[in-house]
Amino acid sequence: MKNRQLLSFPVFPVELHKSRHKPARPMLYIVQLLLLLTTAFPASAQLLARISVKTGVRQCVNVPVSTVMKDAVISLQDSLQFFEIQQGGRKPVPFQVSGGRYLYWIMDGKTAPGKIRTYELVKGTPVPAIVRMQAKDSADALVLEEGDQHLLQYNYNIMEPPAGVDTVYRRSGFIHPLWAPDGQVITNIHPKDHWHHVGIWNPWTHTSFNGKETDFWNLQKKEGTVRFKGFIGRTQGPVLCGFQALHDHIAFSGKQEKVAINEEWDVRAFNSNGNTSRIWDIDNTMSCADTAGITLLQYRYGGGFGLRATAEWKAANSKVLTSEGKTRKDADSTRARWIKITGRTDKGEAGILVMSHPANYDYPQPVRVWPENNERGEIMMNFSPTKMKAWQLKYGQTYRLCYRVIVFTNDLSKEEAEEAWEAYAKPPQVTVSWSAGL
Repeated sequence: MKNRQLLSFPVFPVELHKSRHKPARPMLYIVQLLLLLTTAFPASAQLLARISVKTGVRQCVNVPVSTVMKDAVISLQDSLQFFEIQQGGRKPVPFQVSGGRYLYWIMDGKTAPGKIRTYELVKGTPVPAIVRMQAKDSADALVLEEGDQHLLQYNYNIMEPPAGVDTVYRRSGFIHPLWAPDGQVITNIHPKDHWHHVGIWNPWTHTSFNGKETDFWNLQKKEGTVRFKGFIGRTQGPVLCGFQALHDHIAFSGKQEKVAINEEWDVRAFNSNGNTSRIWDIDNTMSCADTAGITLLQYRYGGGFGLRATAEWKAANSKVLTSEGKTRKDADSTRARWIKITGRTDKGEAGILVMSHPANYDYPQPVRVWPENNERGEIMMNFSPTKMKAWQLKYGQTYRLCYRVIVFTNDLSKEEAEEAWEAYAKPPQVTVSWSAGL
C-alpha cells in the first residue's frame, strides 16, 4: 500500500470587505488565491512543518535561527525545501542541516520587535543551493570563507615563533588572522614582548592541578601549553561553515607531560548576505582529563575569550566601549555583557564586537582591557571568567563558555550592539507545528 502524502496549503487572508460601504469582489480574491496555490505550492509537495519565529523587545538584523528536526524529517533531508510565507506567496530561503539534526537559516533583513515571521518546511524536489560558506584547508590551517572572501583562519598545526625566539612559544589551536569584511586583518600574533599572544585564544593562566600551580597562558614559564588534538567535524553549505576541534591543556612537570583539560571548540560562521558585518559563534566545552579535577584560580586574566588586536590599532586611532558604557580609560576590571573595539587606519575603519552568553560562568563576566598607556598603546582584551573568583572543575562533568563575535567595517552604534546582543542572549522564539504522522 502506497504511503499517502499529506497535502497542505497556506492560509492567505482574503479580505471580503474593504469597508462597510464597499462590497468586496469575492470571485476576484478566490481566483487570486487559486493562482497563488497552484504557482507557489506544487501538488507533489508535502508539508512537513510550519515554523513561526517571533522577535523579542528589540529589532533583529540578519539573525541566524535554528530548530531541532524530528528523526522522520532528518531522513528526508536530501529532498527538503524551505520557504518563507509572505503576503505575495512563498519565498525560497537558503537552509542547512548541521550537527545531524539542526535546521539553520538566516532571518534576513530587519525584523521589527514583536513581529512574527512564518516559514514552511516541505518535502519535494530540492532547490539547488550555492555552497557559499566554505571551510578550506590551506597551509596547515583551516580557513572559513564566505564566497571568495576570507573570514577567519584556525591554525591546527603548530606555528613557530619568529626566528631567534625561544621555541617554547610554539603553539597550535588558535584563530589568526581574523579578517574584517573589507579585507583588513584585525588580529595580531607573536607581538614583541608578548610572544605568547596568538590572535584569538583562551588558555588558563593561574590554576591548581595535582597540587601544583600551572600556567597554560604564559608559555615562557614552561609550566604548560595548549595543543590541537584533532577534528571532530567540519561543515559548510549555503548558511554556515565551521568546525569542531579538540584541544589538550597540557601540564609540564620536568620532561613529563600530563593532560589536565580536554577542550572542544565549536566554531560556526554565518552567511552575511553581503552585509558589512559578519557573525560567528565560538562555543567552548571543557572537561577534566584527570580524576583529581582542576581549579581555575582567581586571577586578573586568562581563559574565556582572549583577543590581541592588530598592532595598527593604538590609543590615538582606536576606541573601546562596553555594554555598561565603559571605555578604554575605565573598562578594565569591570563587568560587561559585550565589548566593542573599533580602529581606524589608512585602510579604513573596522572593528569587532564580542558578546558573552548569559549562561557563562560568573556572568556578566569581568573584562581585562589594557589601558591606553600600556604596550605602545596596543589593544589586548579578555573576557576573564575567573577574574573575580575561582572556578573548580570536577572530573566527570562538562563546562561551557559561549561567545558570539560580529566583525564589521565602519562602526556599530551602541543601539546596534544592544540589538545584536539581545538577538544572541534572548534569541527569537521559534515555534514548530509538525504535520501529523511525523
